[in-house]
Amino acid sequence: YGPTETTIWSTIYEVRSSEHQIPIGRPLANTTITLLDHARELVPIGITGEILIGGDGVTRGYFGRPDLTAEKFIPDRFGVKAGTRVYQTGDLGRYRTNGDLECLGRLDNQVKVRGHRIELGEIEAVLGRHPAVHQASVLLREDTPDMKELVAYVVVEEPVRPTREDLFTWMKHTLPNYMLPSRLIFLATFPRTPNGKVDRQALPAPDPALYTEGRRNISPRTSLEELVAVGCSKR
Repeated sequence: YGPTETTIWSTIYEVRSSEHQIPIGRPLANTTITLLDHARELVPIGITGEILIGGDGVTRGYFGRPDLTAEKFIPDRFGVKAGTRVYQTGDLGRYRTNGDLECLGRLDNQVKVRGHRIELGEIEAVLGRHPAVHQASVLLREDTPDMKELVAYVVVEEPVRPTREDLFTWMKHTLPNYMLPSRLIFLATFPRTPNGKVDRQALPAPDPALYTEGRRNISPRTSLEELVAVGCSKR
């Protein structure tokens, strides 16, 4: 793993065929990896943060773009040497308990739903750890005006095909309720961009009749719930 701004390779991992979810490993020699939260403070093991790369492989900056260089290459507050800089990758990651680093997608895939900040990569990582899930992608969609919802797309490995209820139960063991997708869609394959990445914009809109399995509707029990239900039905 590594961006062009740090000589392409910054971490390395020996892939073992028996592994389902592959991390990006540990930093190369003379390279540092730092994970910071929104307040630009260090995050503990298991918590997601932005990946910052330091060390001898960090480039001087962008040619002819001092503004972008100042934005992306910042002083290393946690380094041993004074005056060193780190590169803000915009990638999200977290450390496993054994010291290996996982990459969880892009910082610009962060969304806000009902006041909660949600890293879509975290949901994708949880789904991806299910033994039957080959690949997962999560989007925040607004197919109906003012109705934002998280939609999960998965490609599963045959012949073991889980149900939607199976996958929701799997996610509930790890994720809080506000991070659970409203809908989950099975696809045979993901649409791809010309360079082979998942084309998130081409992922299909959910069928309006396809609501989340594993959740049941409850009739209004109080006068207030009745008012809410009537109001929602008129939207």
